[in-house]
Amino acid sequence: MFIFVYITCEGFDEARNIARHLLEKRLIACANIFPVRSLFWWEGKIEECNEFVIIVKTKAEKFRELREEVKKIHSYSVPCICAFVVEEGNRDFLDWIEKTVEHER
Repeated sequence: MFIFVYITCEGFDEARNIARHLLEKRLIACANIFPVRSLFWWEGKIEECNEFVIIVKTKAEKFRELREEVKKIHSYSVPCICAFVVEEGNRDFLDWIEKTVEHER
């Protein structure tokens, strides 16, 4: 099973560092980074800020380890790290994820 994981970050440098860290550990096959404007409740009030989102592609079996690695290096005390199951997709692309993400270290 494959998943895409949605991660929000304070800035581009942090997003890039997290993506590179996950790539180097072979926990993901690919990462997309893009800017977003976020509005959210935090400590009793509505906040609004610019953030960067990372969407990473990986195998479901890697999620727990991926989540723990992100939490270790993320600047937020409560980072958004949410997985979405990929039920269908380009088989060639999914095969590439399978081959790219390391099975065992």
